[in-house]
Amino acid sequence: MGKLRREYIGEVVSNKMQKTVVVAVERQFSHSEFRKVVRRRIRFKAHDERNECRVGDRVKVIQTRPLSKEKCWAVLEVVERAQV
Repeated sequence: MGKLRREYIGEVVSNKMQKTVVVAVERQFSHSEFRKVVRRRIRFKAHDERNECRVGDRVKVIQTRPLSKEKCWAVLEVVERAQV
């Protein structure tokens, strides 16, 4: 039985590479001292086999084995298409 793989839902911010997209995942949390809501964004390079993602799409990415130096995520599905 394999390990659990992390999944995130994020927004495509770049699709200029071949079969690769950059996905930004945003999370919100309460600051421990100031009790303000803080936003943090982390960007992943994800494998897009069919080159179907466009900038602004919301996609689900899943953790995979390393595919290149910086790419160890893959696009699982397009959750919502961007407004044209």
